[in-house]
Amino acid sequence: MTTPRWWQAGAVYQIYPRSYQDSNHDGIGDIPGIIQRLDYLKTLGVGAIWLSPFFKSPMADFGYDVADYCDVDPLFGTLADFDRLVTEAHARDIKIIIDYVPNHTSNQHPWFLESRQSRTNPKADWYIWRDPKPDGSLPNNWGSAFGGVAWTWDDQRGQYYFHQFAPEQPDLNWRNPEVKAAMLDVLRFWFQRGVDGFRMDVIWMIWKHPDMPDQPPLPKATPRGEHDIFNSQQHLYDWDYEGIHEIMREMRLLADEFGDTVLIGEIYLPLERWVRYYGTADEPELHLPFNFRLIELREWTADAVRQEIGLLEAAVPPHGYPNYVLNNHDQPRFPSRFGVQHTRTAAMLLLTLRGTPTLYQGEEIGMVNGIIAPHQVKDPQGINLGVEHTRDVARTPMQWDDSPHAGFSTVEPWLPVHPNYHTVNVAAQVAHPRSVYALYKALLSLRREHTAFSVGSLTLLDLAPEVVAYERRSDDERFMVVLNFSDKPLSVPLPTAGVKVLSTHPFTPNELIKDQLELWGNEGVILRAV
Repeated sequence: MTTPRWWQAGAVYQIYPRSYQDSNHDGIGDIPGIIQRLDYLKTLGVGAIWLSPFFKSPMADFGYDVADYCDVDPLFGTLADFDRLVTEAHARDIKIIIDYVPNHTSNQHPWFLESRQSRTNPKADWYIWRDPKPDGSLPNNWGSAFGGVAWTWDDQRGQYYFHQFAPEQPDLNWRNPEVKAAMLDVLRFWFQRGVDGFRMDVIWMIWKHPDMPDQPPLPKATPRGEHDIFNSQQHLYDWDYEGIHEIMREMRLLADEFGDTVLIGEIYLPLERWVRYYGTADEPELHLPFNFRLIELREWTADAVRQEIGLLEAAVPPHGYPNYVLNNHDQPRFPSRFGVQHTRTAAMLLLTLRGTPTLYQGEEIGMVNGIIAPHQVKDPQGINLGVEHTRDVARTPMQWDDSPHAGFSTVEPWLPVHPNYHTVNVAAQVAHPRSVYALYKALLSLRREHTAFSVGSLTLLDLAPEVVAYERRSDDERFMVVLNFSDKPLSVPLPTAGVKVLSTHPFTPNELIKDQLELWGNEGVILRAV
């Protein structure tokens, strides 16, 4: 049994800085606010924090439109604040992962401002520019992920520029060696400042077909309204295009120069294409291609989850390591997707599977989707496609206590706090031994203390149709995890006797279960095999 790497043994905790903690009373979270909460994160037991973008930005897409990759936006603080965050986090044995946005910049980035000046300037080819077709129409039929077409006309240069997201986010031309060199230098800059890894935004989109031909229509498409061209097309020429893996290998070689680091890639692809981003044993690529298959499930059933675990275990190569996530800043929160009754068993699943778990702020207290009125929508996706598609619901402020604005700020926050903050908040749950927080804390502790839950083997157990069960085994320990996905009590036969270590419900510790395990509806249990 190998010793787990830090990103295998511990959990990653995603922080959306705008919504975590406001320290300067402007209604927007910031880096000093995160520093104020590091002791909370240490007590919770996470191994690393991943920060969504905090770079200089006009905030057209709330930081994913970067105007300077190597500086902190004043909204969030200063570079000195960031350096202090790294120092303070490392002093608590918490690693720092930051976002890397390689596909596009802001249209206010100095690179783009220079590129648009002419067709002959030194950065003329740093972005993707095209003339209209001979008939005056758009260069191709590609759509934007935020709705509408993916081309915007620029009068100054007299050409269209390409943007897979908002018009304020022009795509970089990674086929230009100078662009690639500049973007690799961004990684070096932050590694040299002490970061431990990167979460790489839409990394599978950065390499396009050089001729950018029209995309064919997608059969049986389900567009998000009449302006959604993006989801009506097959992405043959802008996703996972031939040649991208050479860039992934270069990024991995760079990361390996800085020691024990991690690269996590945002990749929404079919499993057989997704798994290629691990690379090979001789030419590795990403440490963790983000696995969104549990987020993408349409139903939360034992059959569906069991199938996903089996597929992933079969697909991940021997030199790779799985990962799982239930929530993030782009998706509705898990309890709002599948029901609060599944929150506890989902937590036990996430934190006992073989694979790095990523938590999203507020998940550990069972936060649900925020309530966003049409006039309160800030997300460009929601503005363009309608309030039902806004990602703002997952980005409402962290609920710390029952004081005004949930302890997030002393003034009106940038997004409304969920009205349930009076009862769903950190202070209330820390004080309650049976809270969702207490369960997450206990699970994180088990994961850190027992290698069976990190680098140990996983074997699925067939115990009952409504149950997901598996064995986690290391050299000297064996655990069984049994999760009831139904609302009804069940009696489940065990393959071997075990003592209860933890339950999502009230239980008697170290109770010996010999043959039949009695489960409440929606109960999960961890047993140590004897």
